[in-house]
Amino acid sequence: MNHILVIRLSAMGDVAMTVPVLRTFREKYPNVKITVLTRKFFEPIFSDIENLDVYHADVTGKHKGVLGLRKLAKELINLDIDAVADLHNVLRSNVLKVFFSLKGIKVIQVDKGRDEKKALTRSENKIFKPLKTTHERYADVFKALGYPIDLSTHTFPTKATLTPTIIEITQNSTKKWLGIAPFAQYESKTYPLELMVEVIEKLNNQDQFEIFLFGGGKKESDILNNIASKFTNVINTVGKLSFEEELKLIGNLDIMLSMDSGNAHLAAMYGIPTITLWGVTHPFAGFMPFGQPFEHAILPNLAKYDKIPTSIYGNKVPAGYERVMHTIKPETVIETIVSI
Repeated sequence: MNHILVIRLSAMGDVAMTVPVLRTFREKYPNVKITVLTRKFFEPIFSDIENLDVYHADVTGKHKGVLGLRKLAKELINLDIDAVADLHNVLRSNVLKVFFSLKGIKVIQVDKGRDEKKALTRSENKIFKPLKTTHERYADVFKALGYPIDLSTHTFPTKATLTPTIIEITQNSTKKWLGIAPFAQYESKTYPLELMVEVIEKLNNQDQFEIFLFGGGKKESDILNNIASKFTNVINTVGKLSFEEELKLIGNLDIMLSMDSGNAHLAAMYGIPTITLWGVTHPFAGFMPFGQPFEHAILPNLAKYDKIPTSIYGNKVPAGYERVMHTIKPETVIETIVSI
């Protein structure tokens, strides 16, 4: 095969988790062309991988609905693809699979391990054990296509050169650069804001960190602006950088503190030591950031909240589990950061 189409449309963290896999693939199979089908916004995530093209899926515009997907499939087939690695395996990619199959193009889809994950997250007769990581599941797809890869051979890229805008924001600070991404999709896996402010305040007072806050949207930006205004060593990055520049800054951090969310995976794909805070989700589900030791995951009191994980994504919160993250003490977070 000379040309493999890789499908991963969303979400940002899942897209970022493809990067170490694709880097490893590229190192072992340099002559196989890769085209990644994803959303236009995510294209900078793949910027350091050579001989890789990104094809934009406009799922809210010209590629919307079955007719739009038919058009998209025709566009992709015209690229002379030989096989498809579907790392998403959702309704949209299943529709595309039908069109590809009609043309005799081989499609291998990721096994999401749904039954295993149900057993891990159910409240009764829970099977509490670590599952295969998402990165390993992605690698299995390429193995099934005839391209086995060993993720232990992965190498991280060199640090990106900072743009003038980034230099202006960072002021070339010689302190340790600490990124903090305090938000997640669900409140159930978002560290309480008052506790996060306590963490930021104590780290700021140590005067050894330059702290960069990451988020998105006006609401989060307003919250982060309010926090940053109170401290001398804290900078809100929201709205000040393009996504491409934001990735360059993340790739130059000394450490990242994040929830179980996309920013953790963005930092980890550059080899940045990444500390994650977990609520009703758990690393055993396979979403631990790439290459990070389990000690970098800070968990709530599992003896008190023994139904954790209650869901894979944080969208299911049993009664009485609304405050699980309050059991993570700010001192624990600070000690972990300083020790690293």
